Amino acid sequence: MKSNRRNFIKKTSIAGMGLAMAPVWSNSITGKNLNNIPAPKPGAIYMGGFSAPKLDTVKCAFIGVGSRGSGHVEQISAIEGTEVVAISDLYEDLAEKSGKVCKENGGGTRHKDITLYTNGENDWKKMLKKEKPDAVFICTPWELHAPMAIEAMKSGAHVFVEVPLALTLEEMWEIVDTSEKTQKHCMMMENCNYNREELLYLNMCRQGVIGELLHGEAAYIHELREQMNDIERGTGSWRTYQYAQRDGNLYPTHGLGPVAQYMNLARGEDNFKFINSFSSPAKGRNLYAAKNFPPDHKWNKLDYKGGDINTSIVKTYLGRTIMVQWDETSPRPYTRHNLIQGTKGILAGFPTRIALEGGVEGGPDSHHEYAEGEQLQRIFEKYEHPLYLRLGELANKMGGHGGMDFIMRYRIIECLRKGEPLDQNVYEGCYWSAVGALSEASVTQNGAPQEFPDFTRGNWKTTKPLAIIS
Repeated sequence: MKSNRRNFIKKTSIAGMGLAMAPVWSNSITGKNLNNIPAPKPGAIYMGGFSAPKLDTVKCAFIGVGSRGSGHVEQISAIEGTEVVAISDLYEDLAEKSGKVCKENGGGTRHKDITLYTNGENDWKKMLKKEKPDAVFICTPWELHAPMAIEAMKSGAHVFVEVPLALTLEEMWEIVDTSEKTQKHCMMMENCNYNREELLYLNMCRQGVIGELLHGEAAYIHELREQMNDIERGTGSWRTYQYAQRDGNLYPTHGLGPVAQYMNLARGEDNFKFINSFSSPAKGRNLYAAKNFPPDHKWNKLDYKGGDINTSIVKTYLGRTIMVQWDETSPRPYTRHNLIQGTKGILAGFPTRIALEGGVEGGPDSHHEYAEGEQLQRIFEKYEHPLYLRLGELANKMGGHGGMDFIMRYRIIECLRKGEPLDQNVYEGCYWSAVGALSEASVTQNGAPQEFPDFTRGNWKTTKPLAIIS
């Protein structure tokens, strides 16, 4: 397995194209007393609400410019106040393509001196030492996120990592400790927090429209079996091994991130406490491999252990509940659920629909019916998030999952240039990602509850909620 892993990584892109990995997570998610919170490192500073010094121009470097990373490069290089200084990828053609896009966006005045680092799997380390970027964007296979983020912070850069932030609780603690010691941001780039519907619901929750919050539902249900056709290069070339070797809620953050911010989890009001997790039988990947690949193909030699759908229940300190589902296998429409229930009503997604006690202005006059479609016009006029009002039109033009990618990227650069706290802190990235490791442990113990570590070491109680940014 180790030999195959070494050979495989040399052939696959750091950019969302990856490697066959050994199951190193299992022994790091069980058998630990999570109440025994490690002490902060000497010189550590709590990073909740942390503001870094202003950067007039943000020198940016990218590790991985495949299917996801190339989008980050394209849009960030188009945002005022950025200077792309370096790009690293295992594949020279991908790095060259993204470099060309940057220079086109720069119009001859920016991004003129971009160094490409494509000489092997460790060339990104040379890039960090030589270029000394202000911000590093990491878009690589999941198991590389944590080591790359830690190394980048130690090199003096703020770090922005694709989801999930890390795979094991140990990695998450090391990320927290490194961020606190270096006083560098480490943000998991959860783009769904910037979608129009999610921003609308955040604003409505903050204004108390649905009363006291009781329950949320979050999901990433997205049929992606076709990724298995990526054999040597592409997302499926490394992600397929995740499905085969792990059984849990592997990709929770797209649905969970927005719901967590509605509830102010890890931000003064409430926090994650326990999780119970259950997986269905594992059928779909085995069937897909048997149907679409020869019997002796490597995908037919894997035993896909991960259940087709995982359902997890999170319990918070205040007793609230969140259902988190994950399914990238079953033939069904895409959904993130995005549901938040309060004492005065409910906000739900896919499709956008709202029911309030006493009825919805411009819609039904009873909570027994949802307001949907054109019936929501007055709701949007009254509660549209100020950030979407400011950036929504431009975001729609720029694109990226309906514009939410652009709003996220714009806010990252805006916060760095203004010296303001980021919209998502390092602890949130750890809590949301911890569902992966904790759900695996719960599944192996027949759904037994697993306690969330307190990555903030108690400081969440005085951390300010995310403001309604204008």
